[in-house]
Amino acid sequence: MEEKRKSRRMELVSKLIIKRLSGKKTDGASEVIIDVQNVSKTGVGFTCDTLLEIGTVYEVYLTIWTKEVIHAFVEIVRIAKEENVFSYGGIFIGMPEMDAARIEVYDTVSSNVK
Repeated sequence: MEEKRKSRRMELVSKLIIKRLSGKKTDGASEVIIDVQNVSKTGVGFTCDTLLEIGTVYEVYLTIWTKEVIHAFVEIVRIAKEENVFSYGGIFIGMPEMDAARIEVYDTVSSNVK
């Protein structure tokens, strides 16, 4: 399989809360906890038991290893069904460079430790 990622992905033990963005106020109230599988400065891979829509943008709050919360938007670009959960791939949309740099710094530090 050809690698399509622009940045190297790393594992991160964390949780996200996702809210779907739409014109309806009720959609914003729905939050789903997901398990992060890997993250890079350009995107995130995660699993959850809720079916999300490909091509849809969701608001996310990513808790990183420093316990800081990064607020971003993720567009779902890949969905795969794995037993009783869904596996997703998403790209960050409009993430501030400072937040992307925090993820990249962790990647650099963790690569040098291994």
